[in-house]
Amino acid sequence: MTRTIPHFVSGSPLTPDSGRFADVFDPSTGAVQARVPLATADEVRRVIDAAEAAQPGWAATNPQKRARVLMRFLDLVHREIDSLAELLSREHGKTFDDAKGDIQRGLEVIEFALGAPHLLKGEYSNGAGAGIDVYSMRQPLGVVAGITPFNFPAMIPLWKAGPAIASGNAFVLKPSERDPSVPVRLAELFLEAGLPAGVFNVVHGDKEAVDAILHDDRIKAVGFVGSTPIAEYIYETATARGKRAQCFGGAKNHMVVMPDADLDQVADALIGAGYGSAGERCMAISVAVPVGEETGDALAAKLAERVGALRVGHPLDPDADFGPLVTRAAVERVEGYIQKGVDEGRRSSPTAADSSSTSIRTASTSARPSSTTSRPT
Repeated sequence: MTRTIPHFVSGSPLTPDSGRFADVFDPSTGAVQARVPLATADEVRRVIDAAEAAQPGWAATNPQKRARVLMRFLDLVHREIDSLAELLSREHGKTFDDAKGDIQRGLEVIEFALGAPHLLKGEYSNGAGAGIDVYSMRQPLGVVAGITPFNFPAMIPLWKAGPAIASGNAFVLKPSERDPSVPVRLAELFLEAGLPAGVFNVVHGDKEAVDAILHDDRIKAVGFVGSTPIAEYIYETATARGKRAQCFGGAKNHMVVMPDADLDQVADALIGAGYGSAGERCMAISVAVPVGEETGDALAAKLAERVGALRVGHPLDPDADFGPLVTRAAVERVEGYIQKGVDEGRRSSPTAADSSSTSIRTASTSARPSSTTSRPT
């Protein structure tokens, strides 16, 4: 029987009652390995109820004690980092080392949030005016939410949760339904670290759950990372209801390669950017612009050599350079980009970087780009 990954609310699993589920696939085989419930608006309200009930007590906890909970959480995650990385790899498809990096980057923000006792200090100005002193205080907002993507299921939830919790807020996380197990396990570890039940909650869902979060006036702030159209929608909807919103849409990074560049270093950087996490990250360099045809040809040759040496494998294979994409739909999307590149005249000679997920544009000495040789993924 296929296991179900539950919501995590007020310190315990919440049995879903929506009757709607999404499949969680094994990226290596395409088989369904679990299912995740898609919350109704009523279920989301119950999650927010739990967060709202827990938040005043947590806000009344002094910042030093909050920081101690985060310290214990760090210790617990470091203790379990290998099992967490394996769990992440099995659902996302990124290699084990990439998965550990995903977790570690999230922990760096938790480490920063340990400075809450200092960071939350207000200010005092003596004699700002005749007989006037001015002071400021930092206070929790209340209940805040994070809506996070599939490609970094540990890092980005921790980016959102760490500062929110350290500041005395309760947190509602709506992670991606594609790889939800690690967020739930992080919630369990927060509880084990001493975080009161209800301060960190995980609710799974699709647009219905997102809209329930955005339209509930008890949610005071929303953080989002994902595609640009969804970022625009969440930002506009949240701010129209008076919420604070921090929304990061899809990013594309570009590289300009000058004729005097160290092309070995350039090629290594492009391979790392294009194939790390199987290219499923916004930090990837999606377009490289070599200045001059000679630079472009030399770079293409170096890329072809490196791409040919890359090893695709199971994400837990220590010799694999990159693993599978997260779903069949993601594979079809990338194949569509590759076919579009071929249709637009992309070279298929052995010297071209045919397998690269990074577009190469060649610029003449007058810096005018020629036609694209492939499409970014």
